[in-house]
Amino acid sequence: MKIFPAIDIKDKKCVRLIKGDFDNKTEYKMSPVEQARKYSDYGFKNLHIVDLDGALTGETINLDIIQDIVSKFDLKVEIGGGIRNFDSIQKYIDAGAEKVILGSAAIKNKNFLKEACEKFSKKIALGLDSKNGYLSVSGWKESSNHLTLDYLKEINNYGVSRIIYTDINRDGMKQSPNFEESEKVANISNCPVIISGGVSSIDDIKKAKKLDNKNIEGIIIGKAIYDGDIRLDELVKEYA
Repeated sequence: MKIFPAIDIKDKKCVRLIKGDFDNKTEYKMSPVEQARKYSDYGFKNLHIVDLDGALTGETINLDIIQDIVSKFDLKVEIGGGIRNFDSIQKYIDAGAEKVILGSAAIKNKNFLKEACEKFSKKIALGLDSKNGYLSVSGWKESSNHLTLDYLKEINNYGVSRIIYTDINRDGMKQSPNFEESEKVANISNCPVIISGGVSSIDDIKKAKKLDNKNIEGIIIGKAIYDGDIRLDELVKEYA
């Protein structure tokens, strides 16, 4: 079970949103690079980064921060947020990202996803952000009218290397992830699945680890770390 501490970047700061709402965000004092250093110092090996400025603009706004983190620390970074063309994917790969996460652009245009997987073999991850069973796009502002599981079946043979499944209703709420739906996704998916959204305590990590599903690769933890509900020393001792 891989642990992915999360860093969400907005205006060069670490922030956390409630259910993806930009008007309902918490800013934290530590810079993204300082936060990454903290994770690295504790011995974590994986890092989940979302460029919220990128999600809003479609540009690689915080590419310099990603380059800084990758160059300074021994962390395998997956990065997402408003990645809508091959040029942006290439920039993040050149910066040293292990995986580039496609979201809205891939949901709206399956051909873009397919071509990206062919062009950047084993580098493309897919973010499936689901609300009440339907995929959401455009920073979770709109429903795509795609049922999550139906869409997954349609693109399952494209060559996606990892899926990040997020239940939007749980994200930032610290009410535990949607393990049931996560398992449904993992049972269908041809690639490993990362659970995201709602982690509230070490108990959630333990539950994820006990899931009898070899296709679940790991879990993302964000707000519970920043708010002190999960201590990094306790987490790394058990699961890093």
